[in-house]
Amino acid sequence: MWTIYKKEISGYFSSLIGYIVIAIFILLMGLMMWVFPDYSILYFNYASLDQLFIVAPIIFLFLIPAITMRSFAEEIQNGTLEILLTKPITEIDLVLGKYLAHLSLAIIALLPTLIYFYSVYQLGAPPGNIDTGAVIGSYIGLIFLAATFVAIGIYSSTLSRNQVVSFLISISLCFFFYYGFYFFSKLPIFFGITDDLIQLFGIDDHYTSINRGKIDSRDLIYFFSIIGFFIWLTIHGIKERNF
Repeated sequence: MWTIYKKEISGYFSSLIGYIVIAIFILLMGLMMWVFPDYSILYFNYASLDQLFIVAPIIFLFLIPAITMRSFAEEIQNGTLEILLTKPITEIDLVLGKYLAHLSLAIIALLPTLIYFYSVYQLGAPPGNIDTGAVIGSYIGLIFLAATFVAIGIYSSTLSRNQVVSFLISISLCFFFYYGFYFFSKLPIFFGITDDLIQLFGIDDHYTSINRGKIDSRDLIYFFSIIGFFIWLTIHGIKERNF
C-alpha cells in the first residue's frame, strides 16, 4: 500500500499536476475571500472564516474529481492495471494507496489556507477575536468532505477507461450526495419531519453540523460509512476487472 502511495504522491509532485491543483485552489479561495464583494471578508464587520468553509466545498466538488479521474481510468486505458495486480499487492493495497495519496493532496491544498486564518485572526478587534474552536471544527469537516469526495472520485474512475467520463460521473455523484438529498427533501410531497430525515442522508447536513464546532458521533459514523462504502465498491470493481 505504501509503495503505491509513494508512487502516486511522487507522480503528482515530480510533474506540475500537484502544484497546479494547489495553485488553482489557493487562487480561487483567495479571490472569493478577499476580492469578490459578495464573499470578501473585508466587506463584513466581524472576523470570520465562514466564507472559506462555504466556498471550499463548491471548489472541491470540481477539483477533487479532476485529480481522481485518472487514478484507475488511466491504468485501465493503458492496460497497466493488470500488470499492477500481478505484483505482490492486493486490490485493497492498490485502492487504499491511491485513495490516501489523493486525500493527502487535497489536505496539502488546504494547508496554505491557514494563512487566511492568521490574517483574520490579526484583523480582529482586538486581535484574536475569532471563534478558534469553530474554525478547527470546520477544518475537520472539510477534511471529512474531501475524504468522501476522494472515495467517490476513485470509484468513478473504475467505471470507464475515459478520464473525462470518469470526471463527469464523479461530479454527478458528488453533487448528488452533497446537494441532492436537500433538493429532494424540498419536493412538495414531503412535509414536516420527513424532509429533515431525508436531508440526514446528504453530506451537506453532516458537514454543516461539524462546522458548528461540535464533533457528533452520528456525523463521524455517517462519513466513515459513506467513505467505506465507496472504497468497498472500488475494491469490488477492481476485483471484477481482474477476473
